[in-house]
Amino acid sequence: MNLIVAVDKNWAIGKDNKLLVSIPQDMKYFRETTKNKIVAMGRKTLESFPGEKPLPNRTNIVLTKDKNYKKEDVTIVHSISEMVEELKKYDPEDVYIIGGAMVYKEMLPYCTKAYITVIDHSYDADTYFPNLDIDPEWKKTAISEEQTYFDLEYVYTIYERVK
Repeated sequence: MNLIVAVDKNWAIGKDNKLLVSIPQDMKYFRETTKNKIVAMGRKTLESFPGEKPLPNRTNIVLTKDKNYKKEDVTIVHSISEMVEELKKYDPEDVYIIGGAMVYKEMLPYCTKAYITVIDHSYDADTYFPNLDIDPEWKKTAISEEQTYFDLEYVYTIYERVK
């Protein structure tokens, strides 16, 4: 299983249920990486998308505690264990955890690869991703050349579970 996330230099990922910054090239990278795959997320992440609609050309799995929650074109699960069971129906290489913070934290132990865009900037944030640089179970195995968007510099990295 994989996860994909953009973080700032402090591993921050969001504020007020919004991304810290929108970088068109990173959005394209996300789309291309997850297209025709399975994306798993929390309800608030789904509701942060335009029109609160599921991502097109993907199987959308959404975690919510609300037993009455209904949304067209998504598979609803109500616990992490139910999400894990649902995701077992798919090839783990095709599964991407896409947020938010609680889902990342709970699903991290099930992931073997993390696609992390690291933005060389510190944002005012209220939501963070676990710092994989200090986690002995993870190792950075790839890093792109530096990318630039106006005055922002960022790199695409891949971390892989080593333990």
